[in-house]
Amino acid sequence: MNPIYDSYCGLYCGACPVIVANELGEVEKRAVEWQMKPEELRCFGCRSETIAVFCTDCGMRLCARNRGMGSCCECNEYPCEILKNFRADEHPHHSTVLKNLETIREKGLDAWLEEQRDRWSCPVCGARFAWYDAKCGGCGAALYDCRAEERNL
Repeated sequence: MNPIYDSYCGLYCGACPVIVANELGEVEKRAVEWQMKPEELRCFGCRSETIAVFCTDCGMRLCARNRGMGSCCECNEYPCEILKNFRADEHPHHSTVLKNLETIREKGLDAWLEEQRDRWSCPVCGARFAWYDAKCGGCGAALYDCRAEERNL
């Protein structure tokens, strides 16, 4: 599996609990926990051809792919209403997409990916964690999850 961690909308797929479950070989376990079918959780990132059920109908993904864009921030309609609404919905992990896309524009994709790898790694032991993880699975340290991040934006 070679996951793709950048997305069209500015989410960091490397912190997605579905991607993490795929990388750790825990798809079946998560499927039971979330009362889903394992095949609904197979995902290598939204820019890949294998995506989880949560992203199959994503309007931003479909739009960017149809326009041949690598990212929503490349579009002359950026930021569009679809992206603004996504950023403002009830899911805290969506709250950083505009900030992330601006960072990609300013610093480039590689620099942003490096920042995100650091952001979503435990500051104590370095273990990766997902958007909603409040404690590190490696050392138990408290983490700055997406809910806390959204409150600070």
